[in-house]
Amino acid sequence: MSSKAWIKAILHLDMDAFYVNVHILDHPQDGNIPLVVGGRPDQRGVVASASYEARKLGIRSAMPTSRALRLCPRLKIVPANWSRIRECSGQVMAILAQFGPLEQVSVDEAYVDLSQQESPQEIAALIKTAVKEETALPCSVGLASSKLVAKIASDHDKPQGFTVVPPGTEAAFIKPLPTRAIWGIGPRTAERLASQGIQTCGQLAAADANVLKGYLGRQAGDLIRRAQGIDNRQVQISRGPAKSISQEWTFSKDVNDPDVLDQQLQKMCASLARSLQKKNLVAHTVILKLRWADFTTITRQKSISVGIDNEERIIHLATVLWKSNWSENQHIRLLGVGVSNLVEGGVRQLGFDFDLGEQ
Repeated sequence: MSSKAWIKAILHLDMDAFYVNVHILDHPQDGNIPLVVGGRPDQRGVVASASYEARKLGIRSAMPTSRALRLCPRLKIVPANWSRIRECSGQVMAILAQFGPLEQVSVDEAYVDLSQQESPQEIAALIKTAVKEETALPCSVGLASSKLVAKIASDHDKPQGFTVVPPGTEAAFIKPLPTRAIWGIGPRTAERLASQGIQTCGQLAAADANVLKGYLGRQAGDLIRRAQGIDNRQVQISRGPAKSISQEWTFSKDVNDPDVLDQQLQKMCASLARSLQKKNLVAHTVILKLRWADFTTITRQKSISVGIDNEERIIHLATVLWKSNWSENQHIRLLGVGVSNLVEGGVRQLGFDFDLGEQ
């Protein structure tokens, strides 16, 4: 194919079972076995990453490690080595940055704009090889004319996949795929679409937007365009300040001790304050998340007009939310706290107005 056909060329790189493969770099004896990186099963740990040997047994990310062990009693569980994961991520991103504008999505995922390259397909193959040779870590790559299709392509032939979707073939490529392949379609939306006989991207692409609006609302038109392979988003070199920062803690046993809860809440608020200060951000909203023993989950928040980044003030607001929505006969499984409506620098809050309602 002539390089002139690539008016816009975007590569999406996704590291294969990244946490697992980072572990295997330092522990090669753990290769080719059912392995997960995750928390301890006796402490309600969950799977963060699973080897492909484990995936063949039905083990998936976000699954409780206790359930994973039931599926595979010989499963090996190891903790995440975050410093090593960040180190390897930095190496991968440094390689990608050599080839074009880079948008890092997470520690193991990124977009690269190859539109200015003379032969994007050849460069994409070179990038895949360079990552494997320089880091010894496997990856999958997708190349297309949009971020949407490039991401779908990188997931098309995992692990160590290399999928190129030439310009003009986007709609045909995604047509037979399930609607869940489209960015923005989660389990509930997929169920709503299936209830209307729409299970593939091709069926969604051909749907009547006015009919879809009746049960999907304003997002109907956007989803139809995505199913047609249309996505005009650009690679964003600077992602800007975070929209929110949060912390969650799942207790090993359900808790209704106010001292234990207060201690954990303070610890998380202190961590949030440090993150805000490090990034020179202030928050206008504090969010509390509570999950009861029966898995019922509530989220409450308070907003203030002037931003805060101070530990004591975040604790104060979070505590107000906690004590307003909890009684000691309620056992808590998960406690979470977060801050949102973040802006850079600015005027800090000097006092509170607790008459504000929940936003």
